[in-house]
Amino acid sequence: MQAARPLLEDVAALSAAPLADIARRLRAALVPYLDSSALVIFTEDCTGRPQKKAGAEAIISRVSIAELDHIRASLVGPSPAGPSLPGGNSSGFEGSGVELWEGEAVLGGEERPVLALSSPSNALLVLAHPQPLPDPADQAEAQWVLRYLWQLTAERIREKVADAPPSYLIESRAASAERVRVTAELVDRHSTTLETLLAALRSPALKDDAARKSATDVAAKALVGLRTLNDRTTDLVEEPVSTAFQRLRDDLRPLMNFSGIDVQFIEPPVNGRALPGEVAHAARAIVRGVVLAMVDQPKVRRIRTQWDCDGENLLINVRDDGLGELSAEAPNIARLVQRVEALDGRISIEVMPGWGADVAVDLPLDPPARQLADVSEWKLGERELEVLQLLSAGQRNRAIAGKLHISENTVKFHLRNIFRKIGASSRTEAIALAHSNGLR
Repeated sequence: MQAARPLLEDVAALSAAPLADIARRLRAALVPYLDSSALVIFTEDCTGRPQKKAGAEAIISRVSIAELDHIRASLVGPSPAGPSLPGGNSSGFEGSGVELWEGEAVLGGEERPVLALSSPSNALLVLAHPQPLPDPADQAEAQWVLRYLWQLTAERIREKVADAPPSYLIESRAASAERVRVTAELVDRHSTTLETLLAALRSPALKDDAARKSATDVAAKALVGLRTLNDRTTDLVEEPVSTAFQRLRDDLRPLMNFSGIDVQFIEPPVNGRALPGEVAHAARAIVRGVVLAMVDQPKVRRIRTQWDCDGENLLINVRDDGLGELSAEAPNIARLVQRVEALDGRISIEVMPGWGADVAVDLPLDPPARQLADVSEWKLGERELEVLQLLSAGQRNRAIAGKLHISENTVKFHLRNIFRKIGASSRTEAIALAHSNGLR
């Protein structure tokens, strides 16, 4: 019993961990069983922070979505992201929905030994330079613990995102928009460069055909890769409305199977506008909450849910055939109202005694235009404000130092003061707060 106590404590810590700290907690829990230089979690459920990382800064600061997609391909076989990595070993855990792959892969810009695990929720765990225990018997136990803690962590992330507070939705939307903006700028700049290179190399004025062909192939491949990365980043923050609705059906399938209630789904148009990730997640959570509140009423036999999209808003309607006793003042409904308001949406609840309840929700697909706010309450110095403006424009520490002619250590010093003054705990949160106050 004494030996099991540390593991139980780690399980308790992971179960209560906030999303921002969950990667560090998982890495610390794994150290007695499988040490690593860096740990990366990649989950598309979190549109604002799809990567959660802990360990060596030289690795985690350079990890890209393209690298993680390539590693994931080794777990699931060939995919549009590219072929599986050579020279690795893949295995699964029976009945768990977890696949494991171990081999060499590019992570953080360099090829390294990695261990990767999938999860039923489609999250990905990657460990760099894994150091297994020397005893084979201990290795078997360590692998079981690794699988168990990873499944617990992946489920914790899924639950936290599904039950995210309104403040998380606001920050997620700002972070998603920032990532798309920065990526679009990179694509525009590099696409122009590569297209110019291709035009020059294809010119008949160049005589060295072999060199021209080789350079053309390299440039064309780089251009395709860059555009693929842009599409992949967009995929993280957008979800086709039909796909989002199918995920809702999957979420509610257990209720349909065991409650005896007929849950009907009216499909949205398949060619409707794609939903921003935070809207899709919030919409599913709102419908789940409404359906569960309706199920708690007596004599409900049928619930109908419908989605539609008018190009600017996601239109949700949920209706039951109960006695019309759904209360808009109930705590579970009040929480749903907060979710809707966090995305600048509208919700109306119409109760018809003896006939049932009808809930209508409109969620705008685009964030509202924000007016430039006064940031004087943050009491930032002139240099701190300059650093924050460059940070909110997507600049890294080295670029900020170069523009302001100061050292990177000075930039870090200013950032620490800025985070303290504005109440931010990370770069992403600071950017979100800056954008919400009109700083670009």
